[in-house]
Amino acid sequence: MQRNTAPEDNLQQMLLELLVENYAVVERVSVRFHSGLNVLTGETGSGKSIVVDALGLLFGGRASAEMVRSGADRARISGIFELPADPRVHTLLSDAGIETEESELLIEREIQANGKTRAFANSRPATAALLKDLAPWLGDIHGQHDQQRLFHPASQLDTLDSFAANASLLELTAVLYKRWHAIGAELAELDRNEQEKLRLADLWNFQRQEIDSAALHPGEDAALEAERRILQNVNRLQETATAAYEALYDVPASAVAQLRIAFRKLEEIARIDATLGEMVETLKPAQIALDEVSRTLQTYVGKLEADPARLEDIESRLALIDKLKRKYGATVDGILTFAADVRSKLEALESTAERRAALHKERERLRAEYDDAAARLSARRRAAATDLEQRVVAELSGLGMERTVFHVALTACEPTAHGADEVQFLVSPNVGEEPKPMEKIASGGELSRIALALKTCATSSNEAARTLVFDEVDAGIGGAAAERVGARLKSLAAANQVLCVTHLAQIAGFGSHHYSVEKREVQGRTIAEIEELTGDARVREIGRMLSGNHLTPEALRHAEQLIRK
Repeated sequence: MQRNTAPEDNLQQMLLELLVENYAVVERVSVRFHSGLNVLTGETGSGKSIVVDALGLLFGGRASAEMVRSGADRARISGIFELPADPRVHTLLSDAGIETEESELLIEREIQANGKTRAFANSRPATAALLKDLAPWLGDIHGQHDQQRLFHPASQLDTLDSFAANASLLELTAVLYKRWHAIGAELAELDRNEQEKLRLADLWNFQRQEIDSAALHPGEDAALEAERRILQNVNRLQETATAAYEALYDVPASAVAQLRIAFRKLEEIARIDATLGEMVETLKPAQIALDEVSRTLQTYVGKLEADPARLEDIESRLALIDKLKRKYGATVDGILTFAADVRSKLEALESTAERRAALHKERERLRAEYDDAAARLSARRRAAATDLEQRVVAELSGLGMERTVFHVALTACEPTAHGADEVQFLVSPNVGEEPKPMEKIASGGELSRIALALKTCATSSNEAARTLVFDEVDAGIGGAAAERVGARLKSLAAANQVLCVTHLAQIAGFGSHHYSVEKREVQGRTIAEIEELTGDARVREIGRMLSGNHLTPEALRHAEQLIRK
C-alpha cells in the first residue's frame, strides 16, 4: 500500500490507508483517507459499514470464518496509521518486539476460511490482545450498538471515569480491593479448615512420633539388607574366600608360588639375554597385586563370623522399616520426607493464631487504604459529573435539543474494584418531565444525539487527536437536527480525523471528503466498491440521497447548496 501524500495530511490524521481483500462482498478495495470529516454514503445494503467492521478487526475485534468471501481461502485487512507522539504507545509496541523507527504503523489481520486468524504489526506477528491495547491510541469506533452499551451502568461509569481521567486512581483502587479481598479469602480459608486441621492434629502427632521413634537414617535400609545377605551366607563366603586364598597364595601350586617360579626363571634368562629384562619388570606389578589380594582375602576370612543375634536384630529392624514404608513411603528417604511434611503441618497449625492476627491487621490496613482511594475517586467523580452535565447540555443545545436536561446520578454502593459508586445517566428531552434513565427515551434520534454529545465531550477532554468512526449515528433523525449533527461532526473533525457512515444528505454535505460505496455484479458475483467522489460526482451522489434513484435538477441544485453551506 502507498501512503497518501496529499498536502492536507498532518499529524492529526491517524488512519492513512485501508486495504480490504476477500472480506464479505469485497473482493479488493483500497481507500486513502484524509484529515477532517470523511463521509461514506451509499444505498441501503451497499456495504457502507464494511469499513467500520474492517477497522474493528484491526482494533482486535472478534473474527469468524463467515467474514471470508465465498470461494476465497482467506480475507486480509491492512491499515496504515499515523502513530501519536505519546511515549506509552511506543513502549507498548517495543515491549511486544515491534520496531517503530518511523511515525507510521502497519497493522494487518488475516482470517482463514477455517476461522483461524493471524495478526501483524509492522510485519511482525502480533496478538489480538495487543491490537486491543493499541486501539485507544489509534481510533474509536462508535455505532448504534454503542448506544445500547450506554444503557449499562458499568459503561456509564466508564464514560464518567474516562471524562474525569481517573485511570491511575482506578488502577490503585482495583489493586487495593484485590489485595484486601485476597486476605479476606485467606482468613475465611483458615477458619474453614481450622476444625478439620484440629481433628487431624492427633493423627499427625502419632505419625510424627512413630517415625521419630524409629530413628531412621537415610539409606539405612540398603545398608541393612547388604549386611543381612552377608550374615545369611557366612559359611558359603568362608568356604569360597578360603578356596580363593589357597588358589592365590596358600598351596605349592598357588598363583603366587607359580609366579615366583616364573620370575626366577626369567631373571636367570635375563642375565644371559638382557633384552628379556623388560619382561621381568612387567611381571613385578602382577606379583605385588597377587600379594595384596591374598592378604586382603586372608583378613576378610578372619573377620567372617556367624552372628545369629545380629542377624535377628537386622531382621527386626528391616521389618520395622517395611512397616513404615507401607504407611509412609516406598523408601527410607520417602518416610523421612513424609515426617518433615507432618512436622510442617503441625508447626503451621501452632502458628495459625499468629497468622490470623497478622492477617486481620493487614486486612484492616488495606481496607483503610481502599476507603481512602475510593473516597478520592468518588470526589473526582462528583466534580467531573457536574462538569460533564454542563458540557453535554451545551452540546445537546447545539444539536437541536436546547431544553434537554442531562443529569449524572451518583449513588453509594458496596465496595467493588471500581470504587464504591454507581452511576446512572438521566435525561429529560422535554420541558416539565422528570429526568429518566436513557433506555426509557423513546426517540432513537434523541438517543443518537445524546450519544454523539457524550462522545464529543469525552473526546474533547482528551488532548490527543484520534480517528473517530461514527456508524450511522444519524439514525432516526433528519431535517434541522441532521444539519446540527453534521455541523458538530465537522467541528469535531477540526481536531480529529472523523469517519462517518451516513444516509442523510444534510450530513454528507458537511464532509471534507466523500466516499461512495456501491454494489455491482461482475461475472455473476456481487462485489462492493468504494470510490472517492469529487466535483460533479459528489453533487450527483448527494442529489441521489435527496431524491432517490430518479435524479432531478431540483435535487442537484439542493445538493450544491448543501455542499456550499
